[in-house]
Amino acid sequence: MRMSPASLPRRALAEFTGTAALVAVIVGSGLRADSLSQDIGVRLIANAAASAIGLGLLIALLGPLSGAHLNPVVTLSEWWTRRTPRPGNGGREALAYIAAQIGGAVAGALLAEAMFGRPPGAALATAQRAELHLLLGEAVATAGLVLVVQGLRRIGRPSLAPVAVAGYIGAAIWFTSSGSFANPAATVGRAFSDSFTGIAPGSVPAFAAAQLLGMLLGMGLAGVLYGTERAATEPEAADSRRTV
Repeated sequence: MRMSPASLPRRALAEFTGTAALVAVIVGSGLRADSLSQDIGVRLIANAAASAIGLGLLIALLGPLSGAHLNPVVTLSEWWTRRTPRPGNGGREALAYIAAQIGGAVAGALLAEAMFGRPPGAALATAQRAELHLLLGEAVATAGLVLVVQGLRRIGRPSLAPVAVAGYIGAAIWFTSSGSFANPAATVGRAFSDSFTGIAPGSVPAFAAAQLLGMLLGMGLAGVLYGTERAATEPEAADSRRTV
């Protein structure tokens, strides 16, 4: 049974809520891992597992409502590849989504801090992450994410997004030097937590630039691999909001 299309305010609220929950999972699992072990490997396993599982669940839950972008690079890449006069795909929706995602990310980080007894916003992150090799890793992580999202849509398999996107992010946390933030909104939010998952505010602009570069690379690679025509081998492929 197909849901009736949600209004833009409801979709934006879904993006705010979903991004807040995602960042709360990322930051909260990092804080929990910090308190349980000093072994960086153990902490990374715990954080990667919680982040991937949480992301998959959020995509499955919110995908039918807003598309569960939860990430400005996903919103921008989807807007660019579908820039048509169809309702719901305009720049107004993209701007609303991005504003909701950034606000949600900050709210999620502050919520995680509060849940673990830390004064929300009292201490910004101090982890510097502006080294060139980390920025390269972040560009690669974001390019891969965009390729997964675009590829699933172009082959007509958007219903695989909860597993595929979550699985990719869980893997990329390990195989990229940056830890695969791959999300400008989450990057801003994580600046509000001085913890294992944080990023110093001064490193945020460089990380965001690397993510936008990765988005362009991922879109370009998707175009080369799949062409510009959309497939429609699943019913969901015809629904512009069932992207991720």
